[in-house]
Amino acid sequence: METDLLAWREEFPILARSTYLISNSLGAMPRGVYDSLKSYADGWATEGVRSWETEGWWDLPLRLGDEIAPLLGARPGTVSTHLNVSLASAIIASCLDFDGPRNKIVCSELNFPSIIYLYRQQERRGAKLQLVPSHDGITIPLTDMLDAIDEHTALVPISHVIFKSAFVQDVQAIVEKAHEVGAYVALDVYQSTGVMPVEVDAWDVDFAVGGTLKWLCGGPGVSYLYVKPELADQLEPSITGWMSHVSPFSFDASGLERRTDAWRFLNGTPGIPALFAARPGVEIINRVGVGAIRAKSLRQTDRLIAAASQHGWSVRTPRKHEWRGGTVTLDVPDAQKVTGELLERDIFVDFRPGAGIRLSPHFYTTDEEIDHAVDTIASLVG
Repeated sequence: METDLLAWREEFPILARSTYLISNSLGAMPRGVYDSLKSYADGWATEGVRSWETEGWWDLPLRLGDEIAPLLGARPGTVSTHLNVSLASAIIASCLDFDGPRNKIVCSELNFPSIIYLYRQQERRGAKLQLVPSHDGITIPLTDMLDAIDEHTALVPISHVIFKSAFVQDVQAIVEKAHEVGAYVALDVYQSTGVMPVEVDAWDVDFAVGGTLKWLCGGPGVSYLYVKPELADQLEPSITGWMSHVSPFSFDASGLERRTDAWRFLNGTPGIPALFAARPGVEIINRVGVGAIRAKSLRQTDRLIAAASQHGWSVRTPRKHEWRGGTVTLDVPDAQKVTGELLERDIFVDFRPGAGIRLSPHFYTTDEEIDHAVDTIASLVG
């Protein structure tokens, strides 16, 4: 029941003093982060270097990966954690050779720009990047995406949910076409994990990337990388480091003997404080359950869209449930200025050029908060 979801509000301090509709960008901080970071600091202060063993620092990147795995529909031991999605995606790219005829990367022009920047740089390694255009700035035609994937395609990096519009792409159809021609799919689930079901195993996805920053309420500094188990002992990322070695403490620089599990895709020493900070949010999302979160999200985004339509505002987000993630984007007059005014009133939203104001209710959002945000926008638009 939704009343059960709202009972979690007291775990998020910022909700007591603001209208927080920006979980698509930065999830609200759980109260448990205070204790988690204190545990990290206490361990460092009292155990010092022994904390790698006694406080579990060494294997925390994979233990947190196992806590994230159920939210991805992934098996244990398939998810590693990293600093950000750009790095996780670079690890994927470093597994591939673009010297031969199979050198094409097919990517939507609506993917998050950081991903496009990264894959454009692969052209220096022989890759050819093909950006599939959007005709409306909201959606990517499935037929256009499928037509772009051919026998020359090596990798198809796609966003499950488009960050500007919350449009949900047909992952299974894209995976089927990519595998039919021998290409890999790297699925960006940053804008979906924690707010809607993700099933990387069932969808037969080769790679998936995302982070704890947004819907997982885990803060910055932690991304995750899923690699299909069947690929884990075949691929050899050139972005690597000592943590991927089967015997890291041998300090043998003569060669790299790689692990054959998720450890294989680690590199240098991880950011331990960020991993500690991420755990309370991931735990809460697992306890709440993505099914309940998705049902509430669809109802509240319906409420937003209906209210926007009553005011005559342009909605830059699909109406159909199967095509919509957790965000509603409103293109109102002077949207950037209105966003600034909303922030001044402690109504947390954000603005994206070419789209508008993004509003993202989460499981802790009340209907009254949605109505308050809409009423305030109306008063500012005039």
